[in-house]
Amino acid sequence: MEISHELAIGIDIGGTNTKWGLVNHRGDIIRKGDLKTEGYPTFEAYIDALYNTLTPVMEEVEDGKTVKGIGIGAPNGNYYKGTIEYAPNLQWKGVLDVTDLVSEKFGLPASLTNDANAAAIGEMMYGAARGMKDFIMITLGTGVGSGIVANGHLILGHDGFAGELGHTIIRPGGRKHWATKLDGSVEAYCSATGIVITAKELLATSTQESLLRNYALDELDSKKVFDCAIQGDAIAAETYRFTGQILGEALANFVMFSSPEAIILFGGVIKAGNLLLNPTREHMEKNLLPIFQNKVKLIFSELREADAAILGASALVWEQRD
Repeated sequence: MEISHELAIGIDIGGTNTKWGLVNHRGDIIRKGDLKTEGYPTFEAYIDALYNTLTPVMEEVEDGKTVKGIGIGAPNGNYYKGTIEYAPNLQWKGVLDVTDLVSEKFGLPASLTNDANAAAIGEMMYGAARGMKDFIMITLGTGVGSGIVANGHLILGHDGFAGELGHTIIRPGGRKHWATKLDGSVEAYCSATGIVITAKELLATSTQESLLRNYALDELDSKKVFDCAIQGDAIAAETYRFTGQILGEALANFVMFSSPEAIILFGGVIKAGNLLLNPTREHMEKNLLPIFQNKVKLIFSELREADAAILGASALVWEQRD
């Protein structure tokens, strides 16, 4: 059957919600929806709920079209084994045999990878990385994820877990990460959570007036920091300048590791636009050797944030095409 007649199911498993979509080879989402990830006594019960949700959707596929397979993006997803391994934000602990259970239940081939890697694949097929063989995808949200593509292939490592750039150390002995307990990781500074911590630190060490002082500290979130920054608040703006500095220094290291054509930034944090991008670019370039300077594009994702996880997961199906 020609690929134009085939559809893929993309599934993004999050700690609270699971998003799914029926996607064609052009990246058009024909149908989409979600269901709760939480609340099932076993992982098998969750797969049953997923099957019951998606079966009516697959039965409504128009004549002449067929579902080729299922792609899944998940935290701590192992591409080689098809397993989720010790994901801290899922209620089921240990190693979960995802692709075996899904394939058996649905009667379709299933592929799985880390959620950030899925986003990189989606960007390569449908977004800003179309035609690129060497790029790095950085997802800036509650955490910092990454997907590295070199010579047209994801870098997975011998065990499937390569590419955790968010947990590399950029400030040895620096800020302690709230979950990993590592000191000075990129995620501790450049995630939405890290941005809020920076804003609170600046408020505590300055007597300068700030719109941020209108909020109780426990009410402060990254959206409020952004809202204050675009109103010209100095402390909020400095929060983004400092975040961009840390991110730029980290990206310089990543550039000298894989010499990508581009670094693509994705996620809720990039809504800050040039408040984040300008200091990031400045500090990336100033920390590069001359042979790397002014060669790497630093751009924002072209994928819609709400759909990126579904598209990235569905792209796994086309990647597995014979």
